Amino acid sequence: MAKKLGWRAAGVGMLALAWALVGGLARADVVPGDKITDQNLDKAKDLLSPGMEWCVKHGWPITIVESKRVDTPKAYKEATEKYAGQVKLAADGLSLQNYVAGLPFPNPDPKDPQFAHKVMWNYDYHFLTTDDVDLRNFDADTGAIADHGPLTVERHFLLDHFRRLFWNGRLYVDPKPEKPNPNGYRAQQGLYPILEPFDLKGVGALGNRYVDAAKQDDSWLYLPSLRRVRRLSTAQRSDALFGQDTDVDSYYGYSGHIAWMDFKYLGEKDIIGVVHGQSYPVKWNEKVDWAFDEGWEKRHVYVIEGISKLPQYAYSKRVLLIDKETWVIPYSDIYDRSGELWKIWINDMAFKKKAFEGANVIEYEDEMGFVPAIVMVDMQLEHATKASLPSQRFPGEQGWYFNQGEKAGITDDWFTVAALVNAGH
Repeated sequence: MAKKLGWRAAGVGMLALAWALVGGLARADVVPGDKITDQNLDKAKDLLSPGMEWCVKHGWPITIVESKRVDTPKAYKEATEKYAGQVKLAADGLSLQNYVAGLPFPNPDPKDPQFAHKVMWNYDYHFLTTDDVDLRNFDADTGAIADHGPLTVERHFLLDHFRRLFWNGRLYVDPKPEKPNPNGYRAQQGLYPILEPFDLKGVGALGNRYVDAAKQDDSWLYLPSLRRVRRLSTAQRSDALFGQDTDVDSYYGYSGHIAWMDFKYLGEKDIIGVVHGQSYPVKWNEKVDWAFDEGWEKRHVYVIEGISKLPQYAYSKRVLLIDKETWVIPYSDIYDRSGELWKIWINDMAFKKKAFEGANVIEYEDEMGFVPAIVMVDMQLEHATKASLPSQRFPGEQGWYFNQGEKAGITDDWFTVAALVNAGH
């Protein structure tokens, strides 16, 4: 069984299999104030995924803080109460029926044969995916990482915008709960233009996601140096581009379509993750500067294994840790085609009502999920990409703008190939 699930190939054997399947029997435990390093890793071993354990062994320091709850936004909670009772899941688990807004399945039953898919649909429609989001002025560094040491920067990236526009399940910006939608979009997103390095200036990407599970995403990459727009296949969404480690399908922990994987429920367990980060912008560790310095708290998660159905997809599977309260992913382990542990995506999250205290900073009615930083580590190559969201180069930048519509530049025409090309000139 260990071989079937890929744990043995990752070199962590039955211990890691037990980590996923018997979380309730975990012996290790932590309390606020504990500082976890490679020297006392056993204290938190059962609370970390194999990928996160690798990071700690190579110098990532973890400070334990008190766990705090995350409050569900009022409008999202009301929509869940109003509409969840009518939502059905198709027999193949790949599409929702009668969905309007809110959480599709507020009380999924682990005994339900469709449980894994219901958890994934809850993840796909969690309360940060309602109307729109604009992330501005962020940067990333990529390079080799030293054991208990820094990242050697090979390339530095500065990016202008990452935007997502959701067409259904809308709660805050008119029209709601759905935009007039002849194309059947679930969402559109764009990442453009790249501002640095100079040889990639103007490069950008766009993508359309459809409600219909049978329709593949539309994905485009614009390369100004070649004066051409490339159409990307769905499998290419798993490719890391431009010498860094991240891929489009790994954004947020997983951003592929639910229909692209076979999902299996492996169990529930406690982990530690960053959900109430305090530093904004991110504070990187002085010595191990590919690790963010934050407080890690105990969280209860569903462990979901996703095995790709797509030929030529870079990864054989992902192990997704989905927080039972927020339905977001603190971190996820990713395996290569031979079943060996390859990469990890790690989110630095901060659920709060405003980015920071200051004049003209947007204060939301509810807690929103700011993400001050992400890290993706390639354990096989000992290489990493870290991103500051927003960059420290822009004092006073709020970075994340949630559900602001046209005020934040979220317009239909921004998500067009013409706008992508125009911005790259």
